[in-house]
Amino acid sequence: MARVVKVFRTLRNHWKKSTFAVGVLSYGGYWLYGKHCDNVLRREACFEAREYGRQLIGPQERLGKATVILNPAACSGKANNLFEKNAAPILQLAGVEVTIVKTDYEGQAKKLMELMEQTDILIVAGGDGTLQEVITGLLRRPDQEVFSNTPIGFIPLGSRNSLSPSLHLLADNKVKDITSATLSILKGETVPLDVLQIKGEKEQPVFALMGLRWGAFRDVAATISKFWYLGPLKTSAAHWLSTLREWPLIREASVSYLAPTLRPPDLPPQKPPRPNLLHRIIRRLKNYWSPPVEEPPKVEEPEKWEDQQLSTLELFIQTHNKNPVQRRVNDSLMICAEPDDLSVGEFITVGKKKDEDPTLFTKAATKLEAGACRLQLPEGTSGFYNIDNEEYEAMPVEVRLLPRKLRFFISAERREQLLTQTQ
Repeated sequence: MARVVKVFRTLRNHWKKSTFAVGVLSYGGYWLYGKHCDNVLRREACFEAREYGRQLIGPQERLGKATVILNPAACSGKANNLFEKNAAPILQLAGVEVTIVKTDYEGQAKKLMELMEQTDILIVAGGDGTLQEVITGLLRRPDQEVFSNTPIGFIPLGSRNSLSPSLHLLADNKVKDITSATLSILKGETVPLDVLQIKGEKEQPVFALMGLRWGAFRDVAATISKFWYLGPLKTSAAHWLSTLREWPLIREASVSYLAPTLRPPDLPPQKPPRPNLLHRIIRRLKNYWSPPVEEPPKVEEPEKWEDQQLSTLELFIQTHNKNPVQRRVNDSLMICAEPDDLSVGEFITVGKKKDEDPTLFTKAATKLEAGACRLQLPEGTSGFYNIDNEEYEAMPVEVRLLPRKLRFFISAERREQLLTQTQ
């Protein structure tokens, strides 16, 4: 008992050191527990991947070949370590022949995709910038019609991974996000995604999976990181200070758009079986004696563009890839424009919500469904667009929808969750 009393007396007399020691030990224990949980997640994912690697293949079959486009600079330079520790062992245990191509500078992924040979699986390991460069380089290829049939896997290693919520169940654990995304590639379930082709007057087209964002909220979002020292108040502070420099932050634009097109029925996952020999002979004889009448060539009708002037705080031309499994009547893109009469308080409140999800819009926003659109800006307009969170100089552009152009791997759990949201 005397020893216990002595310990408590020592702690009371040296309470500052004791408090510091408790804090250090608590943080150390929490850090070690987190490392243990990460190792458990890796081990479970490797056990699951090993089952795929143990499956027998026929004598005429070959191992699947995957090409990985890895951006080592993603996630503050930690992307290479994250991929090597979490994703690479899973792919190797599954028996996938992996070729890793690392990018050294911005824009290199586009050039690599223009020169890359055909592969069974294309894996993008990085963030929004890496993914946007890869699909742009892929769709600029002369043989893009064939190459775009290659299934694509996305492993979220960047600071921004806008497409991940559409494909995977996200958690607060980076290791779990990476391992679950890698396992979804092995399971092989895919979903078609729309692509936006964005073309300026002189530049080559740029391609996007989420959309083009322009306006005051985008400009403020680009400055939020400068107020890191304000902690949770940095988002509100950035929006409030922007209103002090200039108010109102209205953007004027002219939008021309085409009506959306009717969505064709989904193709069957497998080709129908070939008819038997007797049925084919009868069909050929019927076509010989009664040849089908050739239909006259259809005269293409001129495109009917509708014009609309917009005065807005922000314009977002986006795809429906936020929920890619939702059944839709039309193939279309969405033109969303925030009203220009928001108060300063409303601007700050809406800006905080858009910082978490830029695709959210107020009830008073203008929303147009279109198959294609042309965006004209007033002369002398400066600023930048965000195309899949990558900055591009603002200029007049034409945006066209490429419906269901690319196939991405999706987890079955996320697909079921998205289907329940649409019901």
